[in-house]
Amino acid sequence: MAVPVPEPGLRFTAPHDYARLLRRAHELVIAGASRPEIPARLVASWQRSMALGISPDQHSPRHLHEPAEVPVLRRSHRLQAVLPALTDLLADDGPAGRHLLIVTDARGEVLWRIGSRPALRRADSLEFVEGADWSEAGIGTNAISEALATGGPVQLFSAEHLVRTHHDWACTAAPIRDPLNGEVLGVLDVSGPLETVTADSLRMVRCGVRVAEELLARQPAPAAANRLADPVRPAAGSGAARDAVAALELLGEQPAVLLADGSRKPLTLRRAEILVLLQSRRQGFSADELAYELYGEAGSPATVRIEMHRIRSALGSFIDSHPYRLNPRAASDAGRILELLRAGHVGDAVAAYTAPLLSRSTALAVEQLREELNSAVGAAVRASGSADALARWLATDMGAGDTDAVAALGRVLGTGDPRYLAFRARADRLDRALRG
Repeated sequence: MAVPVPEPGLRFTAPHDYARLLRRAHELVIAGASRPEIPARLVASWQRSMALGISPDQHSPRHLHEPAEVPVLRRSHRLQAVLPALTDLLADDGPAGRHLLIVTDARGEVLWRIGSRPALRRADSLEFVEGADWSEAGIGTNAISEALATGGPVQLFSAEHLVRTHHDWACTAAPIRDPLNGEVLGVLDVSGPLETVTADSLRMVRCGVRVAEELLARQPAPAAANRLADPVRPAAGSGAARDAVAALELLGEQPAVLLADGSRKPLTLRRAEILVLLQSRRQGFSADELAYELYGEAGSPATVRIEMHRIRSALGSFIDSHPYRLNPRAASDAGRILELLRAGHVGDAVAAYTAPLLSRSTALAVEQLREELNSAVGAAVRASGSADALARWLATDMGAGDTDAVAALGRVLGTGDPRYLAFRARADRLDRALRG
């Protein structure tokens, strides 16, 4: 009777239960049995690894360089130029971050590791460090070695790894190719504890590879690549365009980036919504927080990271990451209104408040921020006691229904003043319309 194959989706829904099944299968396959839980391609890789002298009980990988020597290798490697984009998209390096972002060269030697201190310490215990060889010959079957062997994206979970000390890890990897000739330049890998792998992990690694290859395609020919390997230099497409950004226009129906030469680049509604949220909180947002604010419980941090990569490619130094937040020097029309209110320049704030905040957005978080801005301007105008400010506010669409401001204008001008009577008539008409 055929042995039933466990549902691979259990790695996402019951990771530790699935890992136990794989560990039992691992021991049986190592002993010479055949088990459906371990695909034939992995069994073949295990056999190649053991033929090369790798033991399932092995702990240490081969080391091609000492970690201190690796920075020199990085500076001459073409993937140096795409690392900032990969970090924006896939890194989990906050204090509570759990997975590692790994980039290797074409042989499988680890060149970059990005992650939180706890995640790096966990990797250190396996010598998963810069300079270590993560090919089949270096440490046996793993996601990096399989990406190199198969030439495509792979995911290895728990005891799908040959070496037993790797059985607490889930790893997703894919090769990054030279857009000019298709040759493999290195491998992008995301690794972490079993419960960190999700149904989106493979898609996100594929997305990271696409982003890297798109950026590489914009680079000069390889002969000039070394001159672009300075780690403090921005990634391709981010130079002069980033410096040219003057301000964000977030009021009204057509959000845009205002450039220093006076031209405007339109923003999609979703990206404008993200920028509105970033403007609202100085301490910034994690990808998880932004996903929840924009999409609710169904929000995907992966989707947010993709959008943030694109936003940062356009705005550069306007956006800080980890957490995502607007640079304190970043200017916007909405932010300017709040600055004027704080400085007591109420009339100037009303003049600058030309339209509601991102008026086409129906995202609840943006609607709340829109109402907060409206309330702040209205309250400041009513408290100002200025007839000019009150009249200007009541003449806007945002202040037209502010009956308290109409009453305040009556107290300042007197209820017989024509300006008061005009705004009172308008307020009464709006009130009747709302009551039906």
